[in-house]
Amino acid sequence: MGYLNNAVVTVDAILTKKGRELLARGDGSFKITQFALSDDEIDYTLYNPTHPSGSAFYGQAIENMPLLEAFPDENQVMKYKLATLPRGTSKLPLLEAGYSSIRLKQGASLAITPQTLNYLGATSTFEAGGYTAQIADVRVLSNFTGVGINTEEAERLNSTQTVGTNVSKTVIGTSINLTATTVNTLFGASRTQLQTTITLVGRDSGARIVIPVTIIKVNQ
Repeated sequence: MGYLNNAVVTVDAILTKKGRELLARGDGSFKITQFALSDDEIDYTLYNPTHPSGSAFYGQAIENMPLLEAFPDENQVMKYKLATLPRGTSKLPLLEAGYSSIRLKQGASLAITPQTLNYLGATSTFEAGGYTAQIADVRVLSNFTGVGINTEEAERLNSTQTVGTNVSKTVIGTSINLTATTVNTLFGASRTQLQTTITLVGRDSGARIVIPVTIIKVNQ
């Protein structure tokens, strides 16, 4: 990871981990079908329309911000993707998951069905493209799947298995199913709770919400 020279307009494009895997196969399976843009480093609150030097300097602080070189870690980059909203949109879409936080006992299950507020002229609606859900530490769940979207990408993500390491997992669906782990070794000798987060993103609107998750130990 490094810094880009922000003296010129720069677009830093990289492949995702899955894209690199397909490219390495060399069997023709690598085809770019989707891309995303983001501006994670930009703090728009620094735009200053009262700058004493005039309008040419309103965005000076933003233009002088350091830009990070892109790297394929979904936990650190592409958190604020650029989205195209319908013309005439006066309010930014928001996600409503029904939970401000989630607490599950070991083995307990829960289904999250997000809705998008202020989108397509509706007070609340379900997005046709569904939602992506990312658990920061998949070890705390024994089941984490999305249902309701049957595209090839969704089916691939929903069927991905992990190997018990501290990694994130992303699924796609209109509803997200999760079940807390029953494995006690994750708690160690004295811990009674495990903490992580779930990030939900509307695939059409770009709206985003992060929900803290707590898994409570009940098996001794």
